[in-house]
Amino acid sequence: MSAAIDKRRLFAMIAKETRQILRDPATGLIAFFLPILLLFLFGYALNLDSTHTSIGIALEDESAAAQSLAGAYQNSRYFDVHMARTVQPLRDMMISDEIRGIVVIPQDFGKGYARGNPPRVQIITDGTMPNTANFTRSYAEGVLQTWLANEAADRGTSLEPPISLSLRFWYNPSLQSRMFLVPGAIAIVMTMIGTLLTSLIIAREWERGTMEAMMATPMHMAEFLASKIVPYFLLALVSMVLCTLLAVFVFGVPLRGSIWGLLAISAAYLMPALGQGLFISAATKNQFVASQVALLTGFLPTFLLSGFLFEISSMPTWIQAITYMVPARYFVPSLQSVFLAGDIWALIIPNIGILLLFGAGFFALCIRVTKRSLD
Repeated sequence: MSAAIDKRRLFAMIAKETRQILRDPATGLIAFFLPILLLFLFGYALNLDSTHTSIGIALEDESAAAQSLAGAYQNSRYFDVHMARTVQPLRDMMISDEIRGIVVIPQDFGKGYARGNPPRVQIITDGTMPNTANFTRSYAEGVLQTWLANEAADRGTSLEPPISLSLRFWYNPSLQSRMFLVPGAIAIVMTMIGTLLTSLIIAREWERGTMEAMMATPMHMAEFLASKIVPYFLLALVSMVLCTLLAVFVFGVPLRGSIWGLLAISAAYLMPALGQGLFISAATKNQFVASQVALLTGFLPTFLLSGFLFEISSMPTWIQAITYMVPARYFVPSLQSVFLAGDIWALIIPNIGILLLFGAGFFALCIRVTKRSLD
């Protein structure tokens, strides 16, 4: 291979790789159909919002106050209520997974309320799903406190705690999980395109026996890598633009940052994604093995260890240390910030630098492995 880079030869190699992408229907499916499918799954099917949770109300008292409290739960948008006179049928429903909790309004609730000392309302939740159980308990307590405050206001008294809390939610005031799931899904899509597709290209050349023929030409190693990277880099950016349009105009996710900030962090993330895919492809020389390794080392860490779906701060300390080696850990927060908060360059620029370092490391490994394979 010559030491100089020939632009004509480089463009010819890029054109060759581009034609190969256009002739391969599987590439088009992964680049365009899969992103749309994933966005719709994360936007509609995967919902972390605790709304319309099924609960049971054990109304053991027939007083007007008890009926009013039961009505407050029935009118809440967070609950689908099943009424019963005793706890037993509701306990059976919770065991059969029909409801997630039980609110017990005890006997003599109305008499105690009239005296200003109502009996305590019991809240029972299904602990087999801890997060749902905590949501159910919190929302059930919230409905009770709201009802008590409204009843006190109707009587002309006040039920104010010693400290008054005024809650304000920034960036996602409606608290819809879709607002951070859809931007995070874009990271999943770019990982699939950047790592999975590129993990096949060098392995495909080895399997077809064309790798040795290409390396026998005067082509420089940089030309070879660039011819593999540029088409998939542009393909991933086109897919990212498609996902962004769907996120904004179909799912209603705001894009509060600039398109330049979005392109900058996306382009930086593609460097380690593409580099990792090329390294896997050069090291394995087998398309099936390369695809499996790409899924295990690219897709799964992005899905589980990037903060996309699970909070990193809630993970064990040793798992948190591992997340620093996952490039998507630096991409997902920046991506969500660009969509929901804006161009926070104090966050974006350091993450871009770290992603470029990851990319340089993967490309160096790829060059070393490819040269060793040829030798």
